[in-house]
Amino acid sequence: MTESAAHPRESLAPNTMPLDSTAELLTRITAQLGAQLSHVQLNGGRRPMSSPILATAVSAASAGSSTAGTGGPSLVAVAHGSRDPRALHTVTRLLDRVRELRPGLDVRLGHIELDEPLLPDTLAGLGDREAVVVPLLLGRGHHVKRDIPDAVAAAARLRARIAPPLGPHPLLVEALYARLTDAGWRSADNAGRGAAVVLAAAGSRDPESAADARHTAAMLSERLGGVPVLPAYASAVSPTVPEALRALAARGRHRIAVASYFTAPGRFATASRSAAPWIAAAPLGSHPALARLVLQRYDEARTAPYAADPRRLVTA
Repeated sequence: MTESAAHPRESLAPNTMPLDSTAELLTRITAQLGAQLSHVQLNGGRRPMSSPILATAVSAASAGSSTAGTGGPSLVAVAHGSRDPRALHTVTRLLDRVRELRPGLDVRLGHIELDEPLLPDTLAGLGDREAVVVPLLLGRGHHVKRDIPDAVAAAARLRARIAPPLGPHPLLVEALYARLTDAGWRSADNAGRGAAVVLAAAGSRDPESAADARHTAAMLSERLGGVPVLPAYASAVSPTVPEALRALAARGRHRIAVASYFTAPGRFATASRSAAPWIAAAPLGSHPALARLVLQRYDEARTAPYAADPRRLVTA
């Protein structure tokens, strides 16, 4: 699922881009006010921005989202798939948000496994059209480097570009922060020496996937004012979520929240939340920041050159 702030006493900068809907207007106002208030300390002082690239990320995502998508390449969002029926419902709601932000854009869904439509079927349905394939995955791993490029290469008539995975990115950090807040995290916890967060991710044996999770954990720690954030994994690699919880407790951290670094509900997200000794955040789901990030990845990739062989694609 991230998300410039002026001083709270200053007026919001006028936005000259056309608004797609009343819902987008309310979302934009809420995001701007939230960003401003997040930099006010209890003593009335102003904190510096949590991330030096956050303002740029929001600006780029907002500008792209306000451009109509009629006539552009189709956006094919690729979800993993899950036996949990909530996963398909959540991804569908996310893509509905994407369509609201970009009226006229052809947005389609394909799954790697377990849910329909499967990605090869979605790609086959496009025929010889142009498409940008956007993984709804949060880091580099086998699905991003092999499964998705293989499916695109097999769709011989399709002209497609493949976007990088959604993470790491400041917009995801804003969505993670919002989900933690929804679960009960308060600004006072940022200053508490006993607080910490476990960033629960799916896990992959690909070392670049772990590097992406560590990058996100570092950005979330910065967003939380320096609270320790330890990445942990539901499969494939260590530390597991219980191992990370024990490690933080051994360091004197006894108010440990679990941040769910998952796009949608599923077996791994449920297991990670059930291990939480305190609060556990919901998956990123259809958070507005995630919808904007999907469109940002689409816009970045649509101007890139086509890969002669998508299976040799190196994602950023």
